[in-house]
Amino acid sequence: MPAAASRLVYRLQEAAFRRPTFAYLRDLEVSQWQPRPAVEQLQMAKLLALLRIAQRHSPYHARRLAAAGLDPAAMDSVTLDDLRRLPLMDKEEARGHRDEIVWRGVRGGAHRYNTGGSSGRPLVFYFGRWRQASDAAGRMRARRWWGVEPGEREVYLWGAPVELSKTDRMKSFRDRLVNQLVLNAFAMSPAAMDEYMEAIARFRPRCVYGYASSLALLARRAVQRGVDLRLPSLRVVCTTGEPLYPDQREVIGRAFGCAVANEYGSRDVGFTAHETPAGQMVLMSESILLEVVDPSGAPVAPGTPGEAVMTGLCSEAQPFIRYRTGDRVTLSPAGCREGRGLHVLDQVAGRTTDLVVRPDQTVMHALAIIYVLRATDGVGEFRVHQTAPDRLEVAVVPTAQWSDAVAAAVRAGLAARMGEGVTIEITPCAAIPADPSGKFRYVVSDCALPAGLERDQFAAPVEATR
Repeated sequence: MPAAASRLVYRLQEAAFRRPTFAYLRDLEVSQWQPRPAVEQLQMAKLLALLRIAQRHSPYHARRLAAAGLDPAAMDSVTLDDLRRLPLMDKEEARGHRDEIVWRGVRGGAHRYNTGGSSGRPLVFYFGRWRQASDAAGRMRARRWWGVEPGEREVYLWGAPVELSKTDRMKSFRDRLVNQLVLNAFAMSPAAMDEYMEAIARFRPRCVYGYASSLALLARRAVQRGVDLRLPSLRVVCTTGEPLYPDQREVIGRAFGCAVANEYGSRDVGFTAHETPAGQMVLMSESILLEVVDPSGAPVAPGTPGEAVMTGLCSEAQPFIRYRTGDRVTLSPAGCREGRGLHVLDQVAGRTTDLVVRPDQTVMHALAIIYVLRATDGVGEFRVHQTAPDRLEVAVVPTAQWSDAVAAAVRAGLAARMGEGVTIEITPCAAIPADPSGKFRYVVSDCALPAGLERDQFAAPVEATR
């Protein structure tokens, strides 16, 4: 479909769902070029509006504000020092006080979602239309940095359910109307990857988007087979969901013959930052207020690593205010090299996920396994250890809802992902420790990738990295 027609369909869809996506995109195109003080003034205005919403509609936040001596309803302005009077909010508080935080009467409705969380324990939360619009508009603006306009063709290497429901089929039809082709990152057998490469060549996208490890795997397959994915139409490959390692960036760039740009975000806080053509990770400052703190919660100076504490300025449905993400970041003391007033991140250390190998040699992103567990009531923390293609060892910290029936549902869901003949051992336990590095990997696989697709075979030579 021509890009203009696709963009019109997209606009009609967003209007039908009452999402102000394109209006917000127009605002973002202007605000990004404001000087830093003006951007920070905009942040404070949005923060005051969010605090007033939280005070009126979220009893939990109302108590926090009162305890800190803050009355947003009586304030004409707010400062970062005012915000820092509030204690930090962690995932346990977001989970335990959810029903006192959610504003179910928010315009457009509050929509349930969940995340695996950095500890492997699912977090159920709610988001509204403004959060959805913020994510979509932020990504569209970031695509424009790379010469990709809304409505132009994009390929998504993304997760998909085992069986497509009527809703899933309708979504697939909608995807094609807005020039999006979705390829399943949860079913990447060698044969499937060969089909994906042919589909990408036929589709002629301007942008390819997907999990970093899945895109790297597809790129290795292309290099292995000598398939040329360097399409004249392609402007950028955007990676998300996990850290992008130098060897992954190199092989993706080599296979697709274009720039590779990384994205940073999370399900609970939303789209947060994106890499620019100048090689900087630029924060979506109009939607995210970022603080970087030390272990005691005190702010650290730009250039110093610390924990990312975020306030989602578009999170009216379930306000995330001074929310500890668990990610380590470094805020840059420098500005955007291309002249934007937005904040810049020097470094982001997110979570690492493994690829899972089925007995038939199909490779799946670890989220295929995570989705099963995090959507199951009764599962607290969890870790899945794949010791062989036909064996999963699942450690679960059960909640009060845990039962034999829940265990059977988990086993059935994992079997549907892994295929027949896979042994699934579920062991309830009191706690799950982090790795010796201090990080938490909620899926760990000991299985080698199919022959010829190992990462080391595609590392860049020394000369190419200078």
